[in-house]
Amino acid sequence: MSTNLSDIMTFNDWPARPKVKLGNLGAEVGLSETASMLQTELHDFAKNKMRPIGQALDKLKAEEVIAKESQFWEFKRQYAQFGINMKALESFAPEDIPDIFCVVFEELGYGDAGLAISTGVDLLPHYMAAKYGNDFVAKTYDESLIGCWAITEPDHGTDSLDPEGRAFHKGGNYGRPGCSAEITDGKIIINGQKSAWVSNGPIAELAILYCSVKTKDGIVDPTHGAAIIVPLDAPGVSKGPALEKMGQRALPQGEIFFDNVTLDIDHLLIEPKDYEKGLYAIHTEANTLMGAVFTGCARAAYEYAFDYAHERKQGGVAIIHHQDVKRRIFHMARKVELSRAITRRVARYNMLASLPALQAAMFSKITATEHALEVASAAVQMFGGNGVTLEYPVEKIFRDARSSLIEDGCNEALAIMGGYLLSDLDGSEIRP
Repeated sequence: MSTNLSDIMTFNDWPARPKVKLGNLGAEVGLSETASMLQTELHDFAKNKMRPIGQALDKLKAEEVIAKESQFWEFKRQYAQFGINMKALESFAPEDIPDIFCVVFEELGYGDAGLAISTGVDLLPHYMAAKYGNDFVAKTYDESLIGCWAITEPDHGTDSLDPEGRAFHKGGNYGRPGCSAEITDGKIIINGQKSAWVSNGPIAELAILYCSVKTKDGIVDPTHGAAIIVPLDAPGVSKGPALEKMGQRALPQGEIFFDNVTLDIDHLLIEPKDYEKGLYAIHTEANTLMGAVFTGCARAAYEYAFDYAHERKQGGVAIIHHQDVKRRIFHMARKVELSRAITRRVARYNMLASLPALQAAMFSKITATEHALEVASAAVQMFGGNGVTLEYPVEKIFRDARSSLIEDGCNEALAIMGGYLLSDLDGSEIRP
């Protein structure tokens, strides 16, 4: 059946001076009914409830953020009412899940980046277990338990994401891993520590732990690893204090220590032979999540700047009337839109393709985090002197965004690893 161009595009009904206001989702034609409903509900929650809580937590000491009387727990209770969990995800149509994922985490990032990351890592132990067809975790551990992803180590930050050595200098030496497991006689014995950058570390109850595994001859090799589900009330687990840091102060982060922590073999989620595959899988999910969260973070900075430009007067008029302010507003909006577009494109590809592309997830993470910092910096500049004061919200967003260029792998190292993935090199020629 033929279609006339006039059936899909006509100028006849346009106003004399066309103007289109892009909504919260930018140049998005439409979403599924479920995604659209979630976006509407979460937008109001993020702006009017989550954001004030995040701003209040930003002013507290790290230990005060996680204290029993803290508003952090009120946020957790309110968010839980949306029922976004594995049971809900399994009820959605597969083709709707990418949009739902992006909408949820963009809106949460719009509310507060630190709280959004806390919410995201909550899901990881159960989410990755479901991805691997492991029903032991769902049957044994309630999904309401606070989750975390324990991978980064004091001497091995982004190194922990690069066991193949793609970003290594050819003369480099990884050294001894900071945390390792021994698998023997139906048991797993874990020793060592994960660094202070474990998101939710001080409050987590269930971890998906990525660590090295001792070989049969007792060697601890970073390429010989496993993913293990660890209940953090197990004997031998202890935690360090909550970390004081520049940005994302609403996100509790801290060390986790393992002293002869012994678990049944059922807790082994990914065996050493599948370690690279398992790391690839969780890293793909985490980088895409970062893309969505920091699209929302950038959008928040843009909206603050847009509103302020209509209120602040200089040169006798609201500054939005100055040409250079219009130019800057345009480029801020462009960067938000680009971040959203690449994240949604990547999420759809990786969730629906037979094999996800980690390098594409890296596109999303690097694009969205760098744009978030640029937009937040532009917002501070738009606010002028007010922008650097604690009285106005944009300096907090700037600090939150700055941290994102290091989270889940610093962007420089991710780009090197992504380059190898694009060129189909295995990195063997540079391994120490």
